[in-house]
Amino acid sequence: MNLRFLLAASAAALSFALPAHAADEAADKPKLTARPATSLSPGLTLTTLDEQAAFERSQAVIGQPVQNFVLLDREGRPVELSRYKGKPLLVSFVYTACFQVCPTTTRNLQKAVQETVSVMGADRFNIVTIGFNQPFDSPQAMKDFAKRYGLSLPNWEFLSPATAIVGDVTGNFGFSFVATPAGFDHLNQISLVDADGKIVRQVYGEKFTPKDLAEPLKRLIANSAIPPETNTVKELMERVRILCSVYDPVAGRYRTDYSIYMMIAGFITFVGFTIYLSFNMWRSRRRTTPPAA
Repeated sequence: MNLRFLLAASAAALSFALPAHAADEAADKPKLTARPATSLSPGLTLTTLDEQAAFERSQAVIGQPVQNFVLLDREGRPVELSRYKGKPLLVSFVYTACFQVCPTTTRNLQKAVQETVSVMGADRFNIVTIGFNQPFDSPQAMKDFAKRYGLSLPNWEFLSPATAIVGDVTGNFGFSFVATPAGFDHLNQISLVDADGKIVRQVYGEKFTPKDLAEPLKRLIANSAIPPETNTVKELMERVRILCSVYDPVAGRYRTDYSIYMMIAGFITFVGFTIYLSFNMWRSRRRTTPPAA
């Protein structure tokens, strides 16, 4: 009887603390697609990102050359990507209105390469971060993004493509993104490009270890071959984080998705309630169990 009561009470606590859609998602983790929201702009039809197809697209460009696109730097000056040939290059994509995942990923990228800069020098490789949310990721927005988060390595540039070529640029690097009711679904991806301008590896996730990023970068700098990856797609997908902000692609702004915090609070409430009931059951059993002779 006590066990049935515990299970029923725990289920009731969970259903009270979590919205139904959040509970459904919790059972399906990890996911790349975002949770639906109800605050869409009128007449706006949005889709979700197919994570399997996104990874396949990302992996498919390995071995392909980087095309010579012309983008704008933080001062609005045109920059041809061909100028980065001759040295290894790291390429990432962000949207400047993001206030959580993109800044965290970009700061972690900086931490991962700082040691390489200190040991080998900033003149041995380059880093490029491209804003894909046009026209909002303007040169000024990219400049403000770099300044706001202290991204100041001398070999790091922030570039803005014209709206008309965003699809071509992101496609060249195998970078997938879609606007969804709950935000931009996209890959947290760093592309490693060798000195010949060829994409040689994709690194995924929000955090980067020396094994993930610094070691293959050092091999590229030393003109050594990079060993093949052993990670499966499933393992890579588990390192991809969905956004916890809600994006309005018409206004070009993000707002907090408070359902995430409700989900966290609900989970804490559920765990606390379960511990409380378990403790009371334990105390009840101790009172009703006769002492051993």
